[in-house]
Amino acid sequence: VSTQSTWDYNRIKRMIRRVHYRRKHTYRTASNKVRVVKTPGTLPSHLGGQLTIQYRFKKGKGQVCGDTGAKLQGIPHLRPKAFKRLSKTKKTVARPYGGTRTAEAVKTRIIRAFLLEELKELKKMKTVKKPKDKKKSKTSKK
Repeated sequence: VSTQSTWDYNRIKRMIRRVHYRRKHTYRTASNKVRVVKTPGTLPSHLGGQLTIQYRFKKGKGQVCGDTGAKLQGIPHLRPKAFKRLSKTKKTVARPYGGTRTAEAVKTRIIRAFLLEELKELKKMKTVKKPKDKKKSKTSKK
């Protein structure tokens, strides 16, 4: 008998919570998430306020670094449409590669560029010194 009354209670509870979508899209997809909310005020019956739907919006994943894939700090996690509406100061950080790379990635890029330049200079110095040695060796053979 107790299981029957519990079943009836759950069935009635589900029926009470039944609401209709306000928009044309009627499937329960990721873009059509809703929350059932009771409106303030009371009805003549014992049920309280009227149940309505609030549409939920998808959360933004946030910007990530193009090199490391880490999330960027100081930039809001918004959906693309909302992110596009922001001013430039809110979309970037005040540093080179501000809104696209993390500080660590920028640091490694600078060091890599410096080391490559140094390597090029060393190669130039070696190529300048080698021809002199070859000329000397040619003259000594004759």
